[in-house]
Amino acid sequence: MKLLFNKIFLEHDTGMHPENRKRLESLGELPETDIISGERYLGLMHTKKYIEHVKKYCSESKPLDRDTFTSEKSYEAAIYAVGATIMASETGDFALVRPPGHHAFPERSSGFCIFNNIAIAVQKLVNEGKRVLIVDFDSHLGDGTVKFFYDTDRVLYWSIHQYPAFPGGGYVNEIGEGKGKGYTICVPLPPGSGDEIFLDAIESFLPVALQFKPDVVACSAGFDGHHYDLLLDLRYSLGAYYKLGKILGENFDNIFATLEGGYNIELFPKCLKNFVAGVNGEKIPYSERATDSRIIAINEYEARRIELEKNLREFWNI
Repeated sequence: MKLLFNKIFLEHDTGMHPENRKRLESLGELPETDIISGERYLGLMHTKKYIEHVKKYCSESKPLDRDTFTSEKSYEAAIYAVGATIMASETGDFALVRPPGHHAFPERSSGFCIFNNIAIAVQKLVNEGKRVLIVDFDSHLGDGTVKFFYDTDRVLYWSIHQYPAFPGGGYVNEIGEGKGKGYTICVPLPPGSGDEIFLDAIESFLPVALQFKPDVVACSAGFDGHHYDLLLDLRYSLGAYYKLGKILGENFDNIFATLEGGYNIELFPKCLKNFVAGVNGEKIPYSERATDSRIIAINEYEARRIELEKNLREFWNI
C-alpha cells in the first residue's frame, strides 16, 4: 500500500476549519500522482440535482451546510478525491484525499463531506461482481455510507466509532434490513475507550468479516480516535493504528483506503504512517505507550458488545 496524492486536494480551501489543507501539508513534501477525475462516477451514488447543486455552490464559495465549507476549487478537488479513491481500489493503495466522504448522502452534504468517495468506489466494485467489506475506523459513524448499503448483502459495513457522538446513530441494533440484515456491524465505543477496547472491537468481530469472504476490503480511514485528537473523546495510541493495519494485512489480500478524519496535525502523520506500515507488514514507525480505558467505558463497552453479538448470531458464527 502506497500513498496516492495530488496538490489539487490542497485547493479545497476551508479557511479556519478543522478539516483544512494543513492536514495534508503536515505530511511534508509528497510525490504527486496523476489522478483521474471521478466526475463520471458520481451518479453511482449521488443524484443529478445534488451534483449540480454542489457545482453551483462551489463556484460561489458558499457553504453546503453549516459544517461543510467550499471554495472555487472545491468541486474539482471533490471529483478528483473520488477518482483517487477509485484508483486506490484498483491498485490496493491509500488515497490521501480531501474533502473526505463518508458522511455524504446521495442528495446532501454533511460533516465536512461533499461526495462519498468510499461508497462510489465500492458501488463500482459491486457492479463489477465483487463482494466488498468496508472497514470504517473513522471514529464518527459513516452515516452516509451505512445508509447507502443498508439493504444489500453484497457489502458488509463494519464501523468502530464513538457513541454517542456526531452524527448520531450507529448503535448495536442497527444491523441492516431486507437482504442486508446482518450485513451492518456498528460497534459503538463509549467515550473514554482506549487501546484494549478498540483492539477487542476488532478481534471480536473479525470472524464475521472473514466469514463474509470479501473480494476487496475498503477502508474509510479516519485517525480521529487518537487520545490527542481535537473532536472526540476516544483514547487510542499510535500503536493501535499499527495493530489494526497489521490485522487487516495478515487476514485479507486486497485492501485499499481513503482518508476520512484526523485533525491533530502533529499526530495525524504518525497515525497514518503506522497504519500503512501495519498493512504492509513493515516495522512500526512510531511507538507510544498503550492507553488504558476508563472503567466506566469498559463496563459499558462489554454490555454493548454482548448485545451486538447476540443480534448478529442469527446470521454469523460469533
